[in-house]
Amino acid sequence: MHVPTAPQHRFEPRDPHWADKVRSSFARQGAMGLIGAELVDVQPGWCQISMPYRADLSQQHGYFHAGIISTAVDSAAGYAGFSLMVPNASVLSVEFKINLLAPGDGELMIATGEVIKSGRTLVITRGDAYVVKHGKTTHCATMQQTLMTMHGKAEG
Repeated sequence: MHVPTAPQHRFEPRDPHWADKVRSSFARQGAMGLIGAELVDVQPGWCQISMPYRADLSQQHGYFHAGIISTAVDSAAGYAGFSLMVPNASVLSVEFKINLLAPGDGELMIATGEVIKSGRTLVITRGDAYVVKHGKTTHCATMQQTLMTMHGKAEG
């Protein structure tokens, strides 16, 4: 199993400053800093976040906690959607469904997000989480998400 990479030229961003907008927003997210997440890559309609394992992010068996996995995938998919939004708009998650496919047993977690459809107000995304342990990658979660474009509410 390998972690998917960004699809090539699938979407055109509506904001010429989309990459700076996403990176700046990510840097302001206290939750991402708290869990030690790093924005690895962002392309129009696609995002990858990674984070090393820490015991304080685990559940009782020593795996990444489901809430931490959900948080990372929500952000990866959310930033994938945000990358396609118009200038002077911000993003808000309004719904997601996550399926946990395997224990989050790894030294590293990688969360990816990809836009399925980007509408004027609603953006539908999918997200996935992978854990890497001893060089082996395991798909541990998959998510479907709906985002809302908050027009006229620029961040920062």
